[in-house]
Amino acid sequence: MEQSEVVKRVVGILTEAGEIRRLLEENVDRDDLETDPSVVTVLLNETMPRISVPEDASIEEVATLVGREVGGAVEQLVGAFTLAFAMLAQVHDSGQTDVTSADVLQDLALRAEQIGSSGPDDTGPEEAGE
Repeated sequence: MEQSEVVKRVVGILTEAGEIRRLLEENVDRDDLETDPSVVTVLLNETMPRISVPEDASIEEVATLVGREVGGAVEQLVGAFTLAFAMLAQVHDSGQTDVTSADVLQDLALRAEQIGSSGPDDTGPEEAGE
């Protein structure tokens, strides 16, 4: 999965969590909110690679294989959540009261869309957060 798609999916998860928080703040006794943990599970299933382990592999070989294969996917997910956190923290720390967390997440999704539609480039989290 492309990093821009992972970022957009993370933004969706965080946006949904923010909306649930807002609705619960309005009425803590709500029972009509369904949190769908499968959204995260689906993202993990789509992000994590399929691994074929040889039948005769030792425990050490399996650990090395899983670490190598899963490491990149975990880096993608951690990178996307870290980027979102850093952008939200930057706005919070700057004291900007006219920008909501939803605004920041929407901006991040738009930036990810632009990066994804323009193809791979060297834009890293530090440049996307400016």
